[in-house]
Amino acid sequence: MKTIQETIQLHNGVKMPRLGFGVFKVEEGSEVVESVKTALEAGYRSIDTAAIYRNEEGVGKAIQEANIPREELFITTKVWNKDQGYESTMKAFEDSLEKLGLDYVDLYLIHWPVEGKYKDTWRAIENLYESGKARAIGVCNFNVHHLKDLMEDADVKPMVNQIELHPKLTQREVRTFCRDNNIVVEAWSPLMHGKLLEHPVLKEIGDKYNKTPAQVILKWDLQHDIVTIPKSVNPSRIRENASLFDFSLTNEDMQAIDQLNENERFGPDPDHFDF
Repeated sequence: MKTIQETIQLHNGVKMPRLGFGVFKVEEGSEVVESVKTALEAGYRSIDTAAIYRNEEGVGKAIQEANIPREELFITTKVWNKDQGYESTMKAFEDSLEKLGLDYVDLYLIHWPVEGKYKDTWRAIENLYESGKARAIGVCNFNVHHLKDLMEDADVKPMVNQIELHPKLTQREVRTFCRDNNIVVEAWSPLMHGKLLEHPVLKEIGDKYNKTPAQVILKWDLQHDIVTIPKSVNPSRIRENASLFDFSLTNEDMQAIDQLNENERFGPDPDHFDF
């Protein structure tokens, strides 16, 4: 990967940037507007939001103010759990589209595998895909058994599975299943909310290349063909997280990071959540 503009091709032919910018817990208003504008100025073209983040309007405002051609952007949002089901998903999508101020999104995702609802939700999302209002569709936080269950009845296979993924939670089983089924894996919380930034192994690898542990983790994602969406509201960090294209990790580096796995989650377990 040579530049921040590089993409990975989804199984329907749509090209998705390998490095994106996440806005989870970025406050609606000036904070999200300025953060997204900084990211766009730094070269990011993929912005990942969600209905539950309650900052879609700010993301939309930043997109308008940045004045970048729409076809150069890749905008993702997600349907929240309480809105799952066929009709409610269709309405939730229109609400998100209006807040974003867009005619379509590039990727629409089911946020969590709500039991008894995600299949009806997926039918709605397939409808949105067929209508062209979502250029690509997928899921978040789906384990292998969720994916198998969904795909039994799906007309369109998910193109993306966005999951918690970082060196302490490498998700090998899910990644293998997704690779075998041509589903792109996207990492949320790639830096484990900053909890890995003092890790001695990551610092030692970073020192070899004059890079930070955050840059090492994001490069590890990219070299594993994992799409990654770091989040920051700090302008220098936003730019730093995009400075990944002047070094490569060796096989030994990659293996050393792989071995940090402890199946340790920062967020909820997709098999045991109650929201």
